[in-house]
Amino acid sequence: MWRYLAGAVSAMFFIAAGLLLYRGDAAPKQPLPGPPPSAAPVAGTAPDKVAVTAPPKATEKTREEKRFDRYDDNADEAITRDELLKSRRTRYANLDTDHDGKLSFREWAHTTYDKFDKADADKSGTLSRVEFATTRRKSKPKPRKPACSCAGD
Repeated sequence: MWRYLAGAVSAMFFIAAGLLLYRGDAAPKQPLPGPPPSAAPVAGTAPDKVAVTAPPKATEKTREEKRFDRYDDNADEAITRDELLKSRRTRYANLDTDHDGKLSFREWAHTTYDKFDKADADKSGTLSRVEFATTRRKSKPKPRKPACSCAGD
């Protein structure tokens, strides 16, 4: 029991010591001195301290601002319906190979049709296992890191 009492008294002692040592004012009592007046350097001597100034920073556009600027063709800070749909019309026109203004299923799925025709080596209209294996998407090889960090001599 006396251990609890000793612990409580020591805790009270530390709290009282902390309150006595703690000062509530975080601001300095006197203002900090400003930079010393700069003297013109004497020719042939190096200045003790060189004033370093940060280069001016260019404003970085946000992702949405860049996206807005891509659609705003005439830079009038407004996007019309035609400006918004221009990229889709271009893609549609690229898919419409017979230029009839209509997109058939074959035109829409031309990549798959072309892949099938290329893989069907015997022109049977069906793909065997070997032929189907040629349609596998080829992954790009990852660049290998050199085994050593030596430079080419």
